[in-house]
Amino acid sequence: METKAGLDIAREGNVAIACFRSACISDAEEISRASTQLRQYIQSDPPRRVVFDFQGVKFFSSQVLGLLLEARAYLRPHNGDVAVTSLNPQLLRVFKITNLDRIFRLYPDRAAAVQPPADQVN
Repeated sequence: METKAGLDIAREGNVAIACFRSACISDAEEISRASTQLRQYIQSDPPRRVVFDFQGVKFFSSQVLGLLLEARAYLRPHNGDVAVTSLNPQLLRVFKITNLDRIFRLYPDRAAAVQPPADQVN
């Protein structure tokens, strides 16, 4: 039986885009593998930004929030940042309740998220 769980990472210039393959991200082992995959990706060629695209995701466990915080920690030594895009209203509420909307830049879509932030444009 084929599984949809996991993380796909693609590069657009100096931005890595991480997309979840499942609408429900709750398996602890799968999240741990995604964390390892992401850490290795960042260590091999650090991007300026990692964009987590939540298009199609309806639910995630709190471990996914930990994954985002880990990614932020991996990027800090390289002056990189983490952005989040395409959150449905329920997931956006989770970010606001946990105050993670103050830590991560949130964007309505992928196109906006891959653009440099206004405060980083020369």
